[in-house]
Amino acid sequence: MHATDAARLNLTPPAVPSAPTDQPIRLFLMVNTFETGGSERQFTVLAQNLTLPQFQTDLGCIERYGPLAHNFPDVPEFPLGGSLFKWQSLRTRLHLSRHLRQRRVQVAHAFDFYSNLTLIPAARFARVPVVIGSHRQLGDLMTPAQFRVQAAAFRCCDAVVCNSQAAADRLLAIGLSPTKIAVIGNALPAQAFAAAPATLPKPPGVLRVGMVARMNHRYKNQSGFLRIAAQIHPRMPNVQFILVGDGPLRQELENQASSLGLGESAIFLGDRQDMPNVLASLDVALNTSDSESLSNVILEAMAAGLPAVAYAVGGNSELLSPARGALIPPGNETAFADAVQKLLADSALRTQLGRNAQQFAKQHFSLDQVRRRYAELYVNLLQKKCGKSSGA
Repeated sequence: MHATDAARLNLTPPAVPSAPTDQPIRLFLMVNTFETGGSERQFTVLAQNLTLPQFQTDLGCIERYGPLAHNFPDVPEFPLGGSLFKWQSLRTRLHLSRHLRQRRVQVAHAFDFYSNLTLIPAARFARVPVVIGSHRQLGDLMTPAQFRVQAAAFRCCDAVVCNSQAAADRLLAIGLSPTKIAVIGNALPAQAFAAAPATLPKPPGVLRVGMVARMNHRYKNQSGFLRIAAQIHPRMPNVQFILVGDGPLRQELENQASSLGLGESAIFLGDRQDMPNVLASLDVALNTSDSESLSNVILEAMAAGLPAVAYAVGGNSELLSPARGALIPPGNETAFADAVQKLLADSALRTQLGRNAQQFAKQHFSLDQVRRRYAELYVNLLQKKCGKSSGA
């Protein structure tokens, strides 16, 4: 990667600023639910690692459900009652405001759309010194009204964290001040880089490509993955195509795999919590999504030493290059299939690209690097607003 690219992405890890007092910063983090999406997984990683002695961290959510909820059995809920604007949601924001005052919160940080529109006004009403929102998608999956109302909330923030420059560019395009935007990539915990036993032991001669994504939104485009698989299958019948994830579209996708003649070469693993083991079962990672900010799936594949192939959308170009995988023009399934086949046919190329990918991920997205960035953001904003890092 060129030095100018690194500067644009702001990837150089800063030193953690020292707090001017010995008291921990009282931090409040909030997420919508505990599903297995990128925002929820990043919330989980940071909530478990922004801890004493530097931070006294409290958590909140809109609804406490989803596969990751077992990590946080005692997190308080602040339900909206099915609407952002009805009486229940107003009462919830007042309740959340009281909660923030009682906890003497100094930094309040929302992680996704619904928590942005719940926490930001509540924290302002509670006079929390530092209020931070998050923009962890491009915005193209929102309705115009949703994008406008979130943008209005962001203008009330001290900062907005974007996990890619592509996401930041969308906010810059609507006039949000560059001084308010912080680009901080997704964090990869140490276990993402560790060798793991494969979930699926591999028979001799078998190669595997896989995609990880929830099956609840068509923009994830598992359908395209299956069409690409159908192009590769006749040329390389020794390849298995692994789909990881679950949701309401699963039956439709299973039917599609059957109609495309993929037979037993298409394997649906369902929702998995052992991602390092799943990735250890693959030779190449694919992401056919039509919209990405900064893909956790690509990052985790890179950390596992896998080359990845993805469409050149959103922040994918901030992760992949010819030295680490392949970027394909959006919608070009033939070029996608050709790129995958090239990697499958060359084990030495896979090894080299996977090694480069792992080194890149470790250098720029390890938990320690990302945690330092959040610590710098919180401390610097609090010093700017209050001239101190403790005391409400």
